[in-house]
Amino acid sequence: MTELNLALGTMHFGTRLDDKASFALLDGFVDGGGTIIDTADCYSFWADPSGYGGQSEAVIGRWLAARPGTRDRVTLSTKVGAEPTTPGDWPANRQGLSAAAIGGAVRGSLKRLGTEHVDVYWAHMEDRSVPLAETVAALGRLVDDGLVGRLGASNHPVWRVERARRIADVSATAGYSALQLRHSYVYPRPWATVPDQGHRFGWVTDEVLDYVAAEPSMSLWAYTALLNGAYTRDDRPLHEVYDHPGTARRLAALAEVARELGVSRNEVVLSWLVGGQPALTPIVGVSTPAQLDEALAGARRTLDPHLRRILDEPR
Repeated sequence: MTELNLALGTMHFGTRLDDKASFALLDGFVDGGGTIIDTADCYSFWADPSGYGGQSEAVIGRWLAARPGTRDRVTLSTKVGAEPTTPGDWPANRQGLSAAAIGGAVRGSLKRLGTEHVDVYWAHMEDRSVPLAETVAALGRLVDDGLVGRLGASNHPVWRVERARRIADVSATAGYSALQLRHSYVYPRPWATVPDQGHRFGWVTDEVLDYVAAEPSMSLWAYTALLNGAYTRDDRPLHEVYDHPGTARRLAALAEVARELGVSRNEVVLSWLVGGQPALTPIVGVSTPAQLDEALAGARRTLDPHLRRILDEPR
């Protein structure tokens, strides 16, 4: 079966979803051709009575332990920088990206995941209280030590990513080769505050797309790709910051393509993301087998050129 350019988001595993439900989704994802599993050491501290994260990584670790041989079939992606050091007062109390924080965090993640290495390790949030060279060197050592395969930056501005990559080049150490940001088919009004997005630089912009297209070694992962169900669920309408003429045109184009194909809008959005230029890796959080099947179908689908034109150039 062909591997899919789709990541399974596991934010709610171990908190909102118990082991049984989480295992079923992980099994279905891998059986359906999925290979990329995305988590973070802070998932989900806000949903756990302890005030600390690690629940998602721990569930994935238990799943891998119960499925001998599966570790070699999947790409594990986790993050550092946002886990609280004490309950409450987040983000002031987050671990950050110092060398000490990174060294301790990766070992905690490896223990919970039950693995000797992770394939992609992300700086989850910026930490400008730490010299960038210190963060770059600490992350590079993880690659040198075989604890990490690739490095990525999530919710970072492009200029900071590029500066970090130049530091890594000069230091002859591994640098960032992936970005993880929020992206979907419709966009909010420029400069509008989106209530469920707390990261100032957490968006895919035209500059980001141009940067990734110009850097063959750089890949782009997109979270909140389906806008928390807003494309298909009446009980989860788009926030008013998306209420502008561009959204109306794009939603009409999306509905047209979905009708022609006889599939859901979610499937079309994922097909559009996966097949774009540059191609993106959508991260999709699901809580039911039906949602998982829909996501897998969307990632498998290749849009005909005329359908892509409808989406790219909505009237």
